[in-house]
Amino acid sequence: MNEPWCKQDKDGLVLSLHVQPGAKRSEVVGMHRDALKIRVAAQAVEGQANAALLRWLADRLDCRIADLELLSGATGRQKRIRLRTECAAAEVERRLKP
Repeated sequence: MNEPWCKQDKDGLVLSLHVQPGAKRSEVVGMHRDALKIRVAAQAVEGQANAALLRWLADRLDCRIADLELLSGATGRQKRIRLRTECAAAEVERRLKP
C-alpha cells in the first residue's frame, strides 16, 4: 500500500496525522494533504485530545499505549506518532483506513 502518512523507520512506524479535536466521536475521516485525518472526541484542553488520540489508536491497532510516542505536534493539529511494532505498515494502514 505504502501510504504517505505511514512510514517505516528503524524503531517501527511513524504516522503523520491531522487531528481535529472536539468531535462527537473519534474516527478516521480521510486524508488531509499527506496526513491521515482523525476526529477525536475530546477537547484540546490540557492534553485531553492527545491522550484520547493515543487511547483510540491503541485500541484500533491492538497495541499498548506505551507502544505509541507523540514525536511532534503536542499543541497543534499536525502530529507525528511513532508506533513501536513489528507489524507491517500495510496492516496498520488496513486497521486505520476508513
